[in-house]
Amino acid sequence: MRISRQLYDEIVAHALEDAPDECCGIVSSRDGTAVELFRMENTAHTWMRYEMDNMELYRVITGIEDAGLDVGIIYHSHTRSDPYPSQTDINLAFYPDSLYVIVGTATPEPRVRAFTIRDGKVEEAHLDLV
Repeated sequence: MRISRQLYDEIVAHALEDAPDECCGIVSSRDGTAVELFRMENTAHTWMRYEMDNMELYRVITGIEDAGLDVGIIYHSHTRSDPYPSQTDINLAFYPDSLYVIVGTATPEPRVRAFTIRDGKVEEAHLDLV
């Protein structure tokens, strides 16, 4: 996935701003290039997990699809653990064609990792900063 430095920095900033709670959001894409970031509210308001409001999620996904775009990235943060998908993250990975980006904020310098999650299988992916 190609992503601009601006969108990448927005994901990291969102993670830092919402800490100590996890953040969450979606990035639309076209032909493998990130287009627009949608910050979502973590309605769980906790460091242990994230939840997106169903109506807000429906509105964002519908808007992305109506614009002819893809759900390119689903992102969230881990504020007390490594940026690697938890079992909960794996169980809730309903978009196999999307990248799952996790920002780890437990270290002084945030760590960003990307993954594909298909049929419960996690594979590291690459974000290409452009």
